Amino acid sequence: MEEIENTFEQFELNRQLLNAVADAGYTIPTPIQQKTIPLTLQGHDVLGIAQTGTGKTAAYLLPILMKVKYAQGKLPRCLIFAPTRELVIQIDKAVGELAKYTDIRHVALYGGLGPKTQIETIQAGVDIIVSTPGRFMDLYLRGEIGVKDIKVMILDEADKMMDMGFMPQIRSILEVIPRKRQNLLFSATFPEKVEKLSYEFLEFPTRIEVSPQATTAETVKQRMFAVPNMQTKINILAYLFKTGEIQKTIIFTRSKDVADTVFEALKGPVIAKGDIRVIHANKGQNTRINSMDAFREGDVKVLISTDVAARGIDIQNVSHVINFDVPLIYEDYVHRIGRTGRANNIGEAITFLTPAEEYHIKKIEKIIRMEIPRELIPLDVEIAPTPFDENQAMLLEIDNQRKKEDPTFKGAFHEKKHPRPIAKKKTGSAKSSGGSSSKGSSSGGKKYGFSKSNKGSKR
Repeated sequence: MEEIENTFEQFELNRQLLNAVADAGYTIPTPIQQKTIPLTLQGHDVLGIAQTGTGKTAAYLLPILMKVKYAQGKLPRCLIFAPTRELVIQIDKAVGELAKYTDIRHVALYGGLGPKTQIETIQAGVDIIVSTPGRFMDLYLRGEIGVKDIKVMILDEADKMMDMGFMPQIRSILEVIPRKRQNLLFSATFPEKVEKLSYEFLEFPTRIEVSPQATTAETVKQRMFAVPNMQTKINILAYLFKTGEIQKTIIFTRSKDVADTVFEALKGPVIAKGDIRVIHANKGQNTRINSMDAFREGDVKVLISTDVAARGIDIQNVSHVINFDVPLIYEDYVHRIGRTGRANNIGEAITFLTPAEEYHIKKIEKIIRMEIPRELIPLDVEIAPTPFDENQAMLLEIDNQRKKEDPTFKGAFHEKKHPRPIAKKKTGSAKSSGGSSSKGSSSGGKKYGFSKSNKGSKR
């Protein structure tokens, strides 16, 4: 008996699923799988809080596939919702792998391409739908999806779904599907807004938390470089690649413009053109899918992305994650670095931060309950001078951060000029000392270990 207690044989799964599990290389159930699978098989509503990379997709798919068992009728019996098309595609792929010895029919529904093929698949008959909330409601309102046979509904990455503004669609879906159903909700973090959603969505759920909220995986080493500007970030990045320190990596940026800038800076002079790709909202759906597949297969070594790829994308053997920009949605830090150190492998996360990003990293450190170790910029890295416009933008952002924390703060950036001296006193002091940009630069330079004398130089 002891031999099967810590294997998938301990669960009441049929042989088709167990064979698929073996083919996928799963041997020992993860903690979230050990706790979730039996409860789901028994029909309980489940609230699962688990880091990315803990095996939660298989944790809910295996018992659901066991319940669905085989193709039946034309209408779907299970709905799975995820916030991004990439995650929808990945979950649907996992359904295909785990259900390959069954005749269960499934489809992935997402935007970015015409719905014709998706509609044809639904009309032919489907048992499981994996979808973004928006595309599902579009097709439902067209009359293309029947919902009366729905028995199970799953929300994956619920916190991200709420961050992306999907609550109206989710509430609309809850209004049209049968009330009598089993519900599962999974989230890597559990902020107050997700807790409120769980009250609407779940009935007497069993809460499963396999790790403290918003903690980072122990298999991920974290470190951070404080830098004066964006160009110095690029210089450090190029240095790390040239030393061979980084292998297969994802670089996360805050915006598509920055992603393109980093791509152009690295492509060619630092990384061979064929070894690097960039994905963001302006890239076509096929381009994004092909880039992700090439990275997954190892044909591409470096993937630059906005947070569209930060959640739920299961790519093995990612050695490094680079936070080129500090994320403004603080929980996304956990999701970003969760792309490495997966399945008990060792990974590393490196973060670059400017003086204006210091405010955000403090908030992140509070959430993850640890200080991220800081390292000095390597001596061979050139510390670039900060352009005037970039410096002014950072000073203004720092002012706004201080105002957010202290509403009485008037703002150093827009500091009022000293009163004019009396006209008859014609002294050199008549000049205003009002602009605080020099003050800001000076204090920022001292704090971060660089100054005007370092401009254009190497440390």
